[in-house]
Amino acid sequence: MQTYKVYQVDAFTSKKFKGNPAGVVTNAEGLSEQDMQCIARELNNSETVFIFPPDDTSHDIKLRYFTPTTEVPSCGHATIAAHYVRAIEKQLNSGRVIQKIGIGILPVDVVKNDDYTIWMTQGTITFSEPLSGKDRRNLLLALGLVEQEVDERCPIQIVSTGHSKVMIGIKSRSKLNSLSPNMSRLSELSKEIGCNGYYVFTFAAPSGDVLTHGRMFAPAIGITEDPVTGNANGPLGAYLVKHRLVAHDDSLFSFTGAQGEAIGRSGTVEVKVKIENGEPIEVKIGGKAVIVFKTQIEI
Repeated sequence: MQTYKVYQVDAFTSKKFKGNPAGVVTNAEGLSEQDMQCIARELNNSETVFIFPPDDTSHDIKLRYFTPTTEVPSCGHATIAAHYVRAIEKQLNSGRVIQKIGIGILPVDVVKNDDYTIWMTQGTITFSEPLSGKDRRNLLLALGLVEQEVDERCPIQIVSTGHSKVMIGIKSRSKLNSLSPNMSRLSELSKEIGCNGYYVFTFAAPSGDVLTHGRMFAPAIGITEDPVTGNANGPLGAYLVKHRLVAHDDSLFSFTGAQGEAIGRSGTVEVKVKIENGEPIEVKIGGKAVIVFKTQIEI
């Protein structure tokens, strides 16, 4: 029997029971893939992250992410949670940690202030061709949307910074909050378009610090609705720059994305997009976290 340290962490918030909950196992060495999948299913968060020692000198730590049903290559909120817990355990000062995850080796910046803020550099930005024809019609039908509710400035498009999402811009925040998608239809469509996550967003009112509000559905990988999604708000930043939907200085675009209000788990993601020649070239997401509880599992 071996004892593993398990944390429940709310990410993209500093308030318990808000933001996006993630499981974090900080001493995962020795766990099998089946063990990790069982722990993730037992904790039943959208993702649980497992921290391993490095494979070699190219990185400091290795992370693996599991939903209740499958392993995924990257996860924003679980990365924030993992590095927050690690900073607390090790009483880290501000600095950079190099992590190896399913999409490659990437830096994470730990910023110590009165607490900790974690900044994750995301993977390569990719854009697919906008959805059209039958795929677009089926998606709107599954989401319960009609064409008149879609923001005409926003192509419906798969965007990725490591774990792809479909971006769907709509006009109304009230419609966003009242969405009740057909999850089985979304799951079927995921197989057809090769993307498991659907991020529906709308622009916030001009006043205030928040630029966008969103909701993310990924039933094909066991996530009915994800409260606050780093791997949606990050690609959204690249998307907003790509389609000239926001003003910037041709060097950096920063914004705050809000999510989770419709399900009582509100949180915010800070996004920074590096720009060259008008095109997005790198995305970072940042946020705070709070530990809800700590326990242990003997396996």
